Amino acid sequence: QVQLVESGGGLVQAGGSLRLTCIASGGTFSNYAVAWFRQAPEKERERIAAASWNGDFVGYADSVRGRFAMSRDNDKNSLYLQMNSLKPEDKAVYYCAADPRSSTEYNFWGRGTQVTVSS
Repeated sequence: QVQLVESGGGLVQAGGSLRLTCIASGGTFSNYAVAWFRQAPEKERERIAAASWNGDFVGYADSVRGRFAMSRDNDKNSLYLQMNSLKPEDKAVYYCAADPRSSTEYNFWGRGTQVTVSS
């Protein structure tokens, strides 16, 4: 089973950028479908980026499309989320998720990293 650890969150001004990293261990990460989710206070968790294990499918939520970009480096067992043009409404806890069988239901999650965007 894979373990996931996110990092890279922090406080940034509106219009700024952050790069989140998710490090995987304990599994063959290249075989996993992956995704980034976020959850803001008093809001439902939102899937904002997802990719199939082989990269044939990559998709983004409307709320981040054109501003955020997900990438992975299987040699480093890493998943990234480059976030540009950040807005105050992007404030949330960001989670990476992975699954070896499904691109819609993820059984492996990190603990999250906080992103705060000041106006």
